[in-house]
Amino acid sequence: MKVYEAAFVRNVVLLGHQGSGKTTLAEAILFVAGAVGRMGSVEEKTTASDYRDVEQQRGMSVFATLLRAEHDSFKLNLLDTPGYADFIGEVIASLAVADAALFVVNAAGPVEVGTDSAWDLATRALVPSLFVVNHCDKPGVDFHAAIAALRQRYGRGVTVLAFPGPNRSLIDVLAMKQLVFPAGKGTPEVREIDEGLRGLAAELRTALVENVAENDEALMLEYLEEGTLTDAQVRAALIAAVHKRLLFPVVPTAAPTLFGVARLLGLIGELCPSPLDARSMRGQGDEDRAIEASGEPLAFCFRTLSEPHVGEYSLLKVLAGTLEPGMDLENAATLGSERLGQLYSLSGKAREALPKLHAGDLGATVKLKDTATGATLRTKGSSVAARPIAFPEARFRAAIGAVNEGEEDKLSTGLHKIISEDPSLTLEHDALLGQILLGGQGEMHLELVKQRLKSRYAVEVELSVPKVSYRETILKTATASYRHKKQSGGAGQFADISLIVAPLVGEYQPPPEIKVRAAHVHDTDWGARLELIDAIVSGVIDMKRFASAIQKGILEAMRKGPLAGYPCGDLRVVVVDGKMHSVDSNEAAFKTASRHCFQEAFQEAAPVLLEPICDLEVLVPDGYMGDVMSDLSTRRARIQGMEAAGALQKVTATAPEVELLRYATELRSISQGRGRHSAHFRQYEPMPRVVQDKVVLDARRSLKAAE
Repeated sequence: MKVYEAAFVRNVVLLGHQGSGKTTLAEAILFVAGAVGRMGSVEEKTTASDYRDVEQQRGMSVFATLLRAEHDSFKLNLLDTPGYADFIGEVIASLAVADAALFVVNAAGPVEVGTDSAWDLATRALVPSLFVVNHCDKPGVDFHAAIAALRQRYGRGVTVLAFPGPNRSLIDVLAMKQLVFPAGKGTPEVREIDEGLRGLAAELRTALVENVAENDEALMLEYLEEGTLTDAQVRAALIAAVHKRLLFPVVPTAAPTLFGVARLLGLIGELCPSPLDARSMRGQGDEDRAIEASGEPLAFCFRTLSEPHVGEYSLLKVLAGTLEPGMDLENAATLGSERLGQLYSLSGKAREALPKLHAGDLGATVKLKDTATGATLRTKGSSVAARPIAFPEARFRAAIGAVNEGEEDKLSTGLHKIISEDPSLTLEHDALLGQILLGGQGEMHLELVKQRLKSRYAVEVELSVPKVSYRETILKTATASYRHKKQSGGAGQFADISLIVAPLVGEYQPPPEIKVRAAHVHDTDWGARLELIDAIVSGVIDMKRFASAIQKGILEAMRKGPLAGYPCGDLRVVVVDGKMHSVDSNEAAFKTASRHCFQEAFQEAAPVLLEPICDLEVLVPDGYMGDVMSDLSTRRARIQGMEAAGALQKVTATAPEVELLRYATELRSISQGRGRHSAHFRQYEPMPRVVQDKVVLDARRSLKAAE
């Protein structure tokens, strides 16, 4: 394949709501450009994008797919992304390397939530954007109403470059020509605009000229003086305005029948910036650094890919210089050395070897041994590193475990492999509650992981609602004594101990009868503190010998609390009395006695359960506020405030973690996918008694069933 320099490369991402036709449009672009000999279809499962088993089974895009086409003098790297919200990580990774975005919207419906979400991301990433109004051949479609909806949502910068006419024609107001697209053919017939359409074409042409002039003071003065601008002036000003995200051109298409696709392809080459012209990537230290055609080789890994019938690849964007097979580069994150294998240009599952890859281009190499998504590859000794991709935090979590015993290692291997490919997934090991938590963007996201584990790693898993990390504590002070005595032939076991158990509040003020000999504070591995005070007198217990065993017994009881088996919070325990035997007392005996004694004292000290409380932030359109507020009231949420946040309303609240375990799914349902939320641990608080009684009962049933 021909190797392209940066000026002749276009890196474009397809964005939009699920079902808007992105994959079909991508297929049409490939066909019109001659990259494929036959146009595939989603229904027949023959598209270049959705080639993976899971995508064909679900009939939807799940992963971002890199496609390639050559048209006129430029190479198009096209990234087809999923529209479903659970796979937003694929969109974010693609935007990190795209130099322009095509927003595909359905002409037959309203502006949808997937388009809104992608628009916010593209705006933050400063990616120049065009709109493709698709499905223009459907009965009853009102193209101009669709334009009005886009302008209402995204502003006056939405600018019509063409509109659909009768008999599969497109009226191009940039070139002021009428293009007729014969059915099944990508190349249009060019002719003069029909007389009946000239008025509307002239009106939209005037609007286009005024829009480009508004963004250039000198051009506006000339327009006011002359009453018009030359075609060259309009095109140059339009390109500049698109690159600066001041104007967002609109082109109509009907991808399945190739209507408008050839014109769109031409506009991509003309209006979308090359990597040299595009917004710069931000490096460490916040300095801006544009693509450099020359200089030392520098590359950014934006995706790792592993598929049984495709292979394992690291997908790269070259930021500077030229990459060649066999080149040794340094990983900026690990400082380890990586040798590049064969370089490829990918188009779905098809690949073509490249002798080199110039700055600005996208390509792949055989998967690098220690380079993850978001890593920078540079020459040894360089200090330059591109900013890693900021993936969203997990909004949905589930406990995951292998169905069959003995497959834990296979599960661990598979999970870490999948997460290395999709960093929008998270994995947490909760040793206290004995669960592995898989986090992602929604239920479908995690179900996909489950499906991939089974198909790729032959591990069947189950997903369940996570256990909540409750804590146990006490509200008052209590005392208990316990004697452990065991005699079964030979040396026996004997330990007698008395303990005072109290909340860990302030400094200990012992009553007159208690003489403190020593105090030790121990930090537990679950974040609680134990203050163990030695108040033994007359040597009734040899604390030098048995203090460690007593502490171990208490910590053992605290790890699985006496109330419901949850870890205990901050506590103070005073060892006040006891007895020992010169022969039968040993560490094991005092460990057992202290554990039982602590449990008895704890139960007498007004035990309560604490639940994790989260700071909650919900962003939702104003029309859904009533339903959201009503739902929050059922979740024991405490509203802290409400305020406008751009086009959305923001609700801040606190709510128990247990009430938010499935909130991502509920919020999506309530807001028709337009709401989003974030939640972060704030503190532990006592739960209402009625809730506590149910949690304790359920926990005791589970503990009994496990015995």
